Amino acid sequence: MKLTKLLLCFLFVVASMAAKAQDKFTLSGSVVSKKTGETLIGASIRIINSSFGTTSNEYGFFSITLSRGIYTVEITSIGLTPTVQEIKLDKNIQLKFKLSDTSAEMTEVTVKSVPKGRSITNPQMGVEKLSMKDIKGIPALFGERDVLKAIQLLPGIQTAGDGNSGFYVRGGAADQNLILLDEAPVYNASHLLGFFSTFNPDAVKDITVYKAGMPAQYGGRLSSVVDVTMNDGNNQDYDVSGGIGLISAKLNVQGPIQKGKSSFLVTGRRTYADQFLKLSHDSSLKNDKLYFYDLNAKVNYELGAKDKLFLSGYFGRDDLGFGSTFGLNWGNATATLRWNHIFNDKLFSNTSLIYSNYDDKITINNGGINARIFSQIKDWNLKEDLQLFLNNKNNIHFGFNTIYHTMTPGDVSSPSGSSINSSSLAKKYSWENAVYASNTWNATKKINIIYGARLTSFSIVGPDDIYNINSAGTVTDTTHYNSGIVKTYLNLEPRLAISYILNTATSFKASYVRNVQNLHLISNSTSALPTDKWVASTNIIKPEICDQVAVGYYKNLANNKYELTLETYYKTMQNQIDYRDGANVYNNNAIESQLLFGKGRAYGFEMLFKKQTGKVTGWVSYTLSKTELKIDGINNNQWYNATQDHTHNIAVTVSYQRNKKWSFAANWVFYTGAAVTYPDGKYTVGGTQVFYYTGRNQYRFPNYHRLDLSATRTFKPHKHFTSELNFSLYNAYGRSNAYSIDFQQSQTNPDQTEVLQTSLFKIIPSISYNFKF
Repeated sequence: MKLTKLLLCFLFVVASMAAKAQDKFTLSGSVVSKKTGETLIGASIRIINSSFGTTSNEYGFFSITLSRGIYTVEITSIGLTPTVQEIKLDKNIQLKFKLSDTSAEMTEVTVKSVPKGRSITNPQMGVEKLSMKDIKGIPALFGERDVLKAIQLLPGIQTAGDGNSGFYVRGGAADQNLILLDEAPVYNASHLLGFFSTFNPDAVKDITVYKAGMPAQYGGRLSSVVDVTMNDGNNQDYDVSGGIGLISAKLNVQGPIQKGKSSFLVTGRRTYADQFLKLSHDSSLKNDKLYFYDLNAKVNYELGAKDKLFLSGYFGRDDLGFGSTFGLNWGNATATLRWNHIFNDKLFSNTSLIYSNYDDKITINNGGINARIFSQIKDWNLKEDLQLFLNNKNNIHFGFNTIYHTMTPGDVSSPSGSSINSSSLAKKYSWENAVYASNTWNATKKINIIYGARLTSFSIVGPDDIYNINSAGTVTDTTHYNSGIVKTYLNLEPRLAISYILNTATSFKASYVRNVQNLHLISNSTSALPTDKWVASTNIIKPEICDQVAVGYYKNLANNKYELTLETYYKTMQNQIDYRDGANVYNNNAIESQLLFGKGRAYGFEMLFKKQTGKVTGWVSYTLSKTELKIDGINNNQWYNATQDHTHNIAVTVSYQRNKKWSFAANWVFYTGAAVTYPDGKYTVGGTQVFYYTGRNQYRFPNYHRLDLSATRTFKPHKHFTSELNFSLYNAYGRSNAYSIDFQQSQTNPDQTEVLQTSLFKIIPSISYNFKF
């Protein structure tokens, strides 16, 4: 009897909800650029004279449910003309809103739309977005604008130094950043040993960086996510653009395959510094190699009103060689096949099949040594991501991700007669899985909450060897597994973010997130090269775990013309990795024997003040932070500074649009020198001077600071042709910033020690010509 009453009550509630829902209808669809047909990410859809509104997702889709009635809808996106449309909502409606471009083709000078400040209501914390306009306005090294260098001007994101595209986010190591290109992981995002990044700005549509409270659909790294989305291609008209600089040239071609329904994009870039070497009178330089190339390609097709198919790929390689004696060749290849499907007005699906490959090859032919060393990491990745716009108070994100990793730590091949024998480190296989769900809940008019979790499993797959290692780093026992799952780690990663709205321009936010990382970058203890090895978690190398708490204050000023962001954070990190003294991480199957493990902590304060309109725009960012490690067996088991610890970090970026012909830009950066280990003394053994060390990372490099300047001359546009000339000055006042500092015995006085500082760049002028037709 009780069961019958409960069933009747349940049916009554469902019937009441259904009856109430009959008076509600859904407006859904997409927001695109009228000029190119590109979907617009984060476009605002607002119901005028109401508190209702939403934004387009990563694929341009939106959904909003309202009561029956007549509404005035405003759609806005940065740099585009807002559109307003009256809609009679008496049934479910699906529309495609097209926004017109108000800016000039090359310089985006006259943006007349109201600027969109940082979202006050969205609970998401620690998120930074850079538009391509921002990146194009930043002075560049050798005239090559760089996506990853640009984000390092934001608070909480610190550069790893000149000649390095690596970066540190809120105290995390360089390998703790997940870098995605159209959802595909990029394991080495550098060209020319780190002077440039792999991302060609001409191929990029959107860059989003998450430093805290990452959405549940992201995982696999401790510190941050850098999500880079490629342009889809113009489905309205054909255009060609490109540029020629001092050391590189690039070309971009895009257009419709079937107008309004499908498009293609091909973007290529190559440096030609190696061609200048061939002009040298020094015969030893003529056969040297020093270049990189990259190619981005994408096609997409609308299969119907509810389905769209995308295929994108990236291919890039670097070739560095000194004649026939030494060569270093490395590169990435990614491919993403993506299917967008709209099940109904409320449920959106994205299914992706993703391939990622990174490999490096070293060739040596010198002094009787003739060998080729090859290493690789290769992924196959399937991802299903669904978004349910349940109602105006709940937006649910859920899905799963499965990745199969294959790692080749090192194959050495050598012909007969070489002093090195051919050998091969065992391949490593692992299977990474995750399911996730989160809900964005508009709890009240003042409180918004994102809550969810990500459940991950990481399995070591045979064939594999499992080692037991004693405290001295000696292998005491080895167990071989021919096949099957050797070991599985299971971790729950909760996510929580809350915003409290003080008024239409001000809010407080707080977040907590746990992240887990199962892939780790292992390098030797003195350098960072493309040959650094990625290794998976083993029975000894445990998954790294990070818990981060953050709070922040956000203020949009003067009708969104200015933006102020203040955030503070505290992170604890488990299972952190450092190296034994004198570690050798190459040609060693039991790499665990060279490693030590412990914990870390990082905390800091960040400030960003941004001006978004007027002839003068830009931002000032400041970071105050501390990062420390405590590793058993290092520094007497006491806390010590991590390599990435920079106490102060300041960046000032300014753009000035003088008129339609001339624009100017400058940025100035300063940061505290990185922690480093220097010798504390020396002694002599058999006439040879030997340095000794008492602690790790007790000293610091000199403070780093640099000023960059640029000027852009835009020429008078013709009917189908626009062009510009860009002048840049890198390190304008010629600061000799330290790249490395070495200690050596003086050749003239053996009792003295010489300190040698290497600096990469003084003043570097550059010029580049860009065009579009």
